[in-house]
Amino acid sequence: MKKYLSQIKSDLPAGLIVFLVAVPLCLGIAAVSGVPPFSGLIAGIIGGIVVGALSGSQLGVSGPAAGLAVIIFDAIQKFNEQALGTATDTVLQISKPFLLAVVIAGAMQILLGFLKGGIIGYYFPSSVIKGMLAGIGLTIFLKEVPHALGYDKDLEGDFEFFQIDGENTLSEILNAFGNPDFGAAVIAAIGLIILILWQQNFMQRIKIFTIIQGPLVAILAGIALVFAFKGGSHEMISEHLVSVPVAKSAGEFFGLFTFPDFSAITSPLVWKTAVVIAIVASLETLLCVEATDKMDPEKRVTPTNLELKAQGIGNLISGLIGGLPITQVIVRSSANIQSGGKTKMSAIFHGFFILGFVAFLPELLNLVPRASLAAILLIVGYKLAKPETFKEMWNEGFNQFLPFIVTIFFIVFKDLLWGVGIGLVVAIFEILYLNYRKPYLLDVDNNKDDNVFHFLLAEDVTFLHKASILKTLNKVPNGSIVKIDGTKSISIHPDVREIIRDFKIHAEYSDISVEIVRMKEGKQPDPLAEFDDALDS
Repeated sequence: MKKYLSQIKSDLPAGLIVFLVAVPLCLGIAAVSGVPPFSGLIAGIIGGIVVGALSGSQLGVSGPAAGLAVIIFDAIQKFNEQALGTATDTVLQISKPFLLAVVIAGAMQILLGFLKGGIIGYYFPSSVIKGMLAGIGLTIFLKEVPHALGYDKDLEGDFEFFQIDGENTLSEILNAFGNPDFGAAVIAAIGLIILILWQQNFMQRIKIFTIIQGPLVAILAGIALVFAFKGGSHEMISEHLVSVPVAKSAGEFFGLFTFPDFSAITSPLVWKTAVVIAIVASLETLLCVEATDKMDPEKRVTPTNLELKAQGIGNLISGLIGGLPITQVIVRSSANIQSGGKTKMSAIFHGFFILGFVAFLPELLNLVPRASLAAILLIVGYKLAKPETFKEMWNEGFNQFLPFIVTIFFIVFKDLLWGVGIGLVVAIFEILYLNYRKPYLLDVDNNKDDNVFHFLLAEDVTFLHKASILKTLNKVPNGSIVKIDGTKSISIHPDVREIIRDFKIHAEYSDISVEIVRMKEGKQPDPLAEFDDALDS
């Protein structure tokens, strides 16, 4: 506890900034998902307070995720159709059977945590994770340009390239430049100037600027300009401001909560939806955990099984009180890191800020201009996708750059899971290709002078090496001497052993002498002795 209290001067302002970024995202994701705004806010509160407290991630921030929005929207439509006999686009109240599915999904995640399912996250290559960060950063940047210009037709949280309103990311940017709002553009520009100045070395040498965070100053400057523009031709209309539901009494506030329908427990649709949510939410969380750990200045490692349990408990509680499904979210986590967060207290503070302002000060929150938030997210997006990252990945070689750039492309033009999935497939093919090329050390073309060919097999020769070994052995000319050296090998797959056996038989008909090199005298017993004996017989 002492560790957390010692970092409160960093975590409290960081939590405040993450709260300001998270609120419009919670509202936007709720709208895109086809549910009431309060459902998104509940998920943000639970993601901050409950998941933040239980998680082992020091910088990760959880809440409703854009990657689940399409799944939620489709599920809500199916539940409405099942209840009413027809689908409806009218949002009256979040579906109670759907909430039950969220509760069950949470229970499944808890079980997955106990089954050590968190190890899945470690199997995603670094090139794909870096591509995911850059792709999300580029998407954030492109999505926030219209908001910075006061073109707020698109909802925050709608990270799909092809949007539900028929527009796409690029057409929205063109629309914004064709119809900018002067007041919003000024607010965003001043916010960007403040944020860029705050990061300069000469500013950081002044103590007060290290205590007060730049994003907070940008938000306060935006609110001041909202008042300055009031009554004039550039007055900020409600469309340009954050819009949190305002409850006029305690009874009305508690009436915003909804509870699941446990009588739907036998519905196949409930269980199908629960499985989908549990799988997708767990994958998104594990990916974001891996990415957040890479951005952590202290390079701490999050216990992934504990994270799945924390997310599961969060989803279980969120579903019980009317909230959306929760995952760890890279946008909020990035904002947390860039705002100076040090421990998980910043995530917990952000949850309490959402709860406090939504319950007691919603009118004050509704003064925050979306253009100021856009300025903050533009910086977040740029830092995630800065040009230096592309240059670094290019310098690491094409086998690293290809899955990196493919991941980015599909995240920007499709969505997160598609991008990561296809990036992973490309990375796997790269691994297969490298395995195909390097199961041994040999250059057939450079051994022609004495017609002696030395095969030095790798430590682990798997079935993936079959094609390469077979192809190379077939290039050995008649009359050659072939020495197959397995002294470094720990394991040789039976398929490869069979290929070598067949080659020995073929060699007898091709005037090729084959020698299997054994372990040198004085070394430990050869683990491949049986293999050697079989080949020598």
